[in-house]
Amino acid sequence: MTIARRTAVTAALGLTVGGIAGLAGCGTPTVPMDDNGQPHKTPGGGSTGPTTSASSASPAPPAPPVRLTSNIGDDAKDVDVDTLLILEASDGTLDTVTATATVTDSKGKSEKVTVPGGLNKDKTTWTATDGLDPGATYTVTATAKNADGKEATFTRSFTTRTLTLKQQTFPAIYPLDGMKVGVGMAAIIRFDIAVTDRKNVEKHLHVDVSPKQEGSWYWQSDTEVHYRPKTYWKAGTKVTVDARLNGVKAGDDLWGQVSRTWSFTIGRKVVAKTDLKKCTTKVYIDDKLARTIKISAGKPGFTTRSGTKVISEKLRRTPMRSETEDVNDPEYYDLDNVEYAMRLTNSGEFFHAAPWNAARFGRSNSSHGCTGMSLADAAWMFQNMEIGDPAEFTGSDRGMEIGNGYTDWVLSWKQVQQRSALK
Repeated sequence: MTIARRTAVTAALGLTVGGIAGLAGCGTPTVPMDDNGQPHKTPGGGSTGPTTSASSASPAPPAPPVRLTSNIGDDAKDVDVDTLLILEASDGTLDTVTATATVTDSKGKSEKVTVPGGLNKDKTTWTATDGLDPGATYTVTATAKNADGKEATFTRSFTTRTLTLKQQTFPAIYPLDGMKVGVGMAAIIRFDIAVTDRKNVEKHLHVDVSPKQEGSWYWQSDTEVHYRPKTYWKAGTKVTVDARLNGVKAGDDLWGQVSRTWSFTIGRKVVAKTDLKKCTTKVYIDDKLARTIKISAGKPGFTTRSGTKVISEKLRRTPMRSETEDVNDPEYYDLDNVEYAMRLTNSGEFFHAAPWNAARFGRSNSSHGCTGMSLADAAWMFQNMEIGDPAEFTGSDRGMEIGNGYTDWVLSWKQVQQRSALK
């Protein structure tokens, strides 16, 4: 399929403001003369100057009428959704511009949408900042004034191209809007259909961080892109992500389905550091040691991975079952209510209470990969750690796999930058 391009039609709209100016005529100057044919003398000895029968000054002509043009013609059909609507004013300035449509989602729910955009400094050009929805009829209304302040109104409409759901990729986001997360949490966008034009998509992803901190987008796969700071977030940081993906070309015959804007905040700095050889976990809050916990992690054959993990889920109570279903297998287990569980990997590593293993805490690793501790220590960790808090593991020769949980910190900063499509 030919890649969609912006509509090149420019519609001259010629909106007239003001009228046609009339020009005032001038009289012929006359000079009073005496009997000898000389200019008449005034009592003071001077002569009388020329006089006119009407004023010599003409009124200024009216300002030319303001004209509006658009890059999308009136009643245009099948306009590509990645077209950015543009309005321009000649011989005047724009006051207001609105572009709206009523769209229906896959569930049959109707919604009124408005195209966002803004004026340039001179108020002569309005440019949309978002693409268009497919299969929608848009109404554009604009007001403008010429140099005399005469106002004109522009109203036009156009219809966009219809797309199937297979031609649109939907971006799901995390953290959710308004969440408070730990210093290790990346901003994540997951797509339901693989993106092949990563560069064009990434160009439409913007992040605002307060206070400022260096960061970068990087692609974990064709369906997942993350934004990570160079180092852990500063405590109290506010992160706002503006993913302007509606109508954005995402691949061959594929476009972004919606735009998403959301914000999340970073809580206090909490980092858990686990030494698998010493069987201890030390929790630091704002860089100060807050608690040292005796643990027992994965035994041989179920070695706990080294590397930086990030808490991705908190479960007050949860069932845990072995991979084997053979009840006669010595590695079989079936626990209904494991307490204070905090997920570290998708493959099943957790921090959690393991009172049945108390004799091993601080002495040896004997679990099936999780990091177990006393009920009291697990409750304390559960209360003081949040989703997004990093957990740094050292001491084993088994490393982390990219994508096995939130593995953003497994990559070096150089590797993160290399995975950006805009490098």
